[in-house]
Amino acid sequence: MSLYRRIPIVILLLMIAAQIFGQQPARQADPGLLSLDTIFTYQPTSPGWFEWQSDGSGYLMLERSASSKNAPEIVRHDAVTGAKTILVSAQKLTPPGASSPLVIEQFDLSPDGQRLLIFTNSERVWRSNTRGDYWMVDLKSGKLQKLGGAAKPSSLMFAKFSPDATRVGYVRENNIYIENLSDGRISQITMDGAQYTVNGTFDWVYEEELFCRDGWRWSPDGKQIAYWQLDTSGVKEFRMINNTAELYPKIVSFPYPKAGEMNSAARVGVVNADGGATKWFDIAGDPRNNYLPRMEWAAGSSEVIIQQLNRLQNTNVVMLGDVRTGKVKTIMTEKDDTWVDVAWGAIDWDRRGLARGDAEWIDGGKRFLWTSERDGWRHVYSISRDGRDIKCITPGNFDLISVERVDVLNGRLYFSASPENATQKYLFSVRLDGSGKPERLSPANQPGTHNYTISPRGDLAIHTYSSARQTPVTDVVRLSEHTVVRTLFDNKQLAERMARLKPVVQEFFRVKIEEGVELDGWMIKPPNFDATKRYPVLFHVYGEPWGQTVLDAWSGGQMMWHRMLAQQGYIVLSVDNRGTPAPRGRAWRKSIYRQMGIRNSLDQANAVRAITKWPFVDSTRIGIWGWSGGGSSTLNAMFRYPDMYQVGMSVAPVPDIRYYDSIYQERYCGLPQDHPEEYKQSSPITFAGQLKGRLLLVHGTGDDNVHYQGSEALINALVAANKQFTLMSYPNRTHSINEGPGTTRHLYGLLTRYLNENLPPGPRGE
Repeated sequence: MSLYRRIPIVILLLMIAAQIFGQQPARQADPGLLSLDTIFTYQPTSPGWFEWQSDGSGYLMLERSASSKNAPEIVRHDAVTGAKTILVSAQKLTPPGASSPLVIEQFDLSPDGQRLLIFTNSERVWRSNTRGDYWMVDLKSGKLQKLGGAAKPSSLMFAKFSPDATRVGYVRENNIYIENLSDGRISQITMDGAQYTVNGTFDWVYEEELFCRDGWRWSPDGKQIAYWQLDTSGVKEFRMINNTAELYPKIVSFPYPKAGEMNSAARVGVVNADGGATKWFDIAGDPRNNYLPRMEWAAGSSEVIIQQLNRLQNTNVVMLGDVRTGKVKTIMTEKDDTWVDVAWGAIDWDRRGLARGDAEWIDGGKRFLWTSERDGWRHVYSISRDGRDIKCITPGNFDLISVERVDVLNGRLYFSASPENATQKYLFSVRLDGSGKPERLSPANQPGTHNYTISPRGDLAIHTYSSARQTPVTDVVRLSEHTVVRTLFDNKQLAERMARLKPVVQEFFRVKIEEGVELDGWMIKPPNFDATKRYPVLFHVYGEPWGQTVLDAWSGGQMMWHRMLAQQGYIVLSVDNRGTPAPRGRAWRKSIYRQMGIRNSLDQANAVRAITKWPFVDSTRIGIWGWSGGGSSTLNAMFRYPDMYQVGMSVAPVPDIRYYDSIYQERYCGLPQDHPEEYKQSSPITFAGQLKGRLLLVHGTGDDNVHYQGSEALINALVAANKQFTLMSYPNRTHSINEGPGTTRHLYGLLTRYLNENLPPGPRGE
């Protein structure tokens, strides 16, 4: 019997019409509107991995071959003319017997310029891909040679040429090895590396919070190796369950010290590059309750400079260590009432994102450069080797953001700062001897963010400029006049594509939250904005000491999602509260000390109070969202100020700060044993019972950084308080929640749908 005989005729006609219309081609999407399928396609072209040659005449860049099926090759560019020479062709990058060339992730040119070290086939270690395969290319003969001998695939770490380029050292399975490039002979330099004895690299918490990854250094004469050893035994292990990898659950376990728990013990020693016993430095203090965050050779092969940071991280002792005797002498002590930022050293990062020593030696090793906030602002100081003569070379009421290059030959320091606007970044230069005033080099007619990779000669730089409204442009510039030598990437097509979108305007502003305190912010308004109507507002927040959201720079991905939401009819807005790492002085940044969750949420709430007085803001439709520290800030907002926010979306938060790692949490909050009530008051979970609005909680169950355990504790607290909420857990995803096909699209689809359903977009009349 036909189904249609049992259906009333009106409904039947509707069903038939639905079938007919369902077979019609889909309506063409408005090309001026962003969608979840397009927001991540607005990507600028930027330099891939590149490296200046030591003489500064040119640079090497990883490019795709035009003649070998888009395969990778390494090309030399003349810095001025742009003339290209294929240094290593795709053919030469193809191992014997292989059908395709190596997939190069990084490369390093040897000190003599005759060899290249290639990193490929990497795997993740903790948070970074620092383990992989290394190959060496002889640029004269074209010979391609895999390093490591019989080592397992993807098992080498931090390979580096010796100063004379005849050897390469690397870490393998927690030991240091040296390989002779002429005959392939491999020598094992340390012998005691094991599961809980780590040589030449670091444990989870050192890597994550002190940015220590590469844990060994050649001496300048190539005869010795200085390295860290960590003893992780006794550190409690965190266990995660992977339910999706195999038929039965797989347990992942690793040492992870939570706040107040036992840390690894670190020590530093020197061993002969030919092997033998290690001479350990005699550093006073309990190694379980002190950190050794930085170590470098001290402008020679007889001494190393070592920093020892106490567990409270408010005292940093700088020592010179004698490699013959192992004795150390203190040359300087840096103190603060709150915490000392070891991550703000004079030369703090190399291009691989690895932390380097805070001391950069000048004047033939007689002096070193050091960064300090001792006068209330972050500045570079020139300090004598004995620590007695200290001279600020970047004076003024402003913060240095980062050091770009120390040009010893020409006696100049290049650094980034933005004295008038904490959302921007410009290049300055000053003499190393401290004479004269800093000179701004970035053009006055380019407000926004300027990034530089300066040549060894200090005359040229690869410069990328962008702003919130300007897609990135990368040029080679002559620093003395900041004139463009030639343009590498103008991103004209991206700019034209952006221009075809329905326009949303991103504005920067300052909002007063109390007498003498103004917060920086940005706001994206919908197309055809009507100031006589009221719009819903979504706040994007981070709010903790490791993130600044209000930056006048091009940002794709997440910012394009914000633009999509603005096109839907939301005002998207962000403010940086006190305690965020903006260049607004020491007092600004460190006001959050032992006030985590309290100071930042109050500043954010006061900003909401001020902003909801704007006539076009609908105070009945206020939402907030954030990730990681921003997820925690979202919880604090929803729980502490329940009448202010109607919707919150918290991704990968720390609901109870006792559950997070020792170095981060103790730096900003002290020890939980010393301040148990402060830890309680700083944790959003304490106030979960006050929730009134609608809350979406998102977390990856494989998050080795901010553990899913914390969200489970919050779930229990919300259930106990009979508070309804929505939960989305992503199986075995890490803190970035981007593993597996479709994950990123699904996550942002989830956030968009939740927002649309619970905080309706679009203006409303009076």
